Amino acid sequence: MNILNIIAKKRDKGELTKEEIDFFIKEYTDGNITDYQAAALVMAIYINGMNEREITDLTLAMAYSGDVLDLSSLGEVVDKHSTGGVGDKITIILMPIIASLGIPVAKMSGRGLGFTGGTADKLESIPGYNVNVNEKDFIENVKKIGISLITQTLNLAPADKKLYALRDTISCTESIPLIASSIMSKKIASGANKIVIDVTCGSGAFMKNMDDAKELSRIMTKIGKLAKRETVCIITDMNQPLGYAVGNNLEVIEAIEILKGNNMPEDIKEVITNLGSTMLLLAKKVKNLDEGKEKILENIKNGKAYKKFLELVSNQGGDISYIEDTEKFEKAKYIKPIVAKKEGKVVKLDAYTIGTLSMYLGAGRVKKEDKIDKTVGFVFNKKVGDKVKIGDILGYIHANDEKKLDEILEKEIFEIEK
Repeated sequence: MNILNIIAKKRDKGELTKEEIDFFIKEYTDGNITDYQAAALVMAIYINGMNEREITDLTLAMAYSGDVLDLSSLGEVVDKHSTGGVGDKITIILMPIIASLGIPVAKMSGRGLGFTGGTADKLESIPGYNVNVNEKDFIENVKKIGISLITQTLNLAPADKKLYALRDTISCTESIPLIASSIMSKKIASGANKIVIDVTCGSGAFMKNMDDAKELSRIMTKIGKLAKRETVCIITDMNQPLGYAVGNNLEVIEAIEILKGNNMPEDIKEVITNLGSTMLLLAKKVKNLDEGKEKILENIKNGKAYKKFLELVSNQGGDISYIEDTEKFEKAKYIKPIVAKKEGKVVKLDAYTIGTLSMYLGAGRVKKEDKIDKTVGFVFNKKVGDKVKIGDILGYIHANDEKKLDEILEKEIFEIEK
């Protein structure tokens, strides 16, 4: 079998066999297929697509390209995943809440992909926090305190880890076959019994419209069924950034304040209660979604969720003094306000624009070897629907490059109408 023939076949809109897909995944994982050959095939898949059988074969090949965790010793494990967005700090908020409610949380999160941030990068902005935990310690962490949040290890779905980074650097992120296989291979390999997937939809998501979001949900649900993992997909809005902060440690700070019971934005409240109540229902911890929502909000109010987050950070080497006092986090060199130039109501704060501008500031990666700047990004005061007057501060730009900051200040990133 020859990789050149496989590339040519998909380039010419052919249907790849299971054997061809298995060959590609094994040889690429083993280093016998180069990045540029893999990039050619990924681009051909992006352009010409895959049918359901191909997507399922690709998912399973990636899932079994390394170890598959056995989490049966932990009981009923319900995992959560997001297809990505701008300002998406939901995992950092929701998973300690879920753990505080008695569901084991054993979660692997990815790094930033394109204009969307990565949970692993955000967690690493907490000084000392270790996302690179081996499989044995990962499971022991969950047994010890009920939660562990790590990045993908070398042995779990290594094929996806390589392809995930590659897709980011060749503009091949917005592809249903590639997104579905990436997400579901990680979920199958990470050993969860049941899976809740946040399928983001809008300008700041990879799925720009509802039809694509529904199709991605349908395919992932079907893959989950074939892999004997009960899978529920929930479509959420991503037309404006989620919450008020965009950027690695800026989002961590917002997440911490929410867990402390301070200033929870309505859009974040909606997402964490919808996803969380579904997780609780799947784990048979509640009788209905409303009961689940009440329990989630109660464990923020009573401090149990925040306490669990402190345990998580401490257990994985993080300095909890930064959690207790978020003013300690490193700040960008330049912080300047975005000032309203006219009166009216905010009708648009485009998530894609904010995501790409954050990446331009250094919060995301253009090349897979790029280093993330943990301090840059945006903190908004206003969002869609808010009324503003001339001179109001709409938000702040955090930057370490004054020229880039001034360029962004010249843009009209808020759309305001009377």
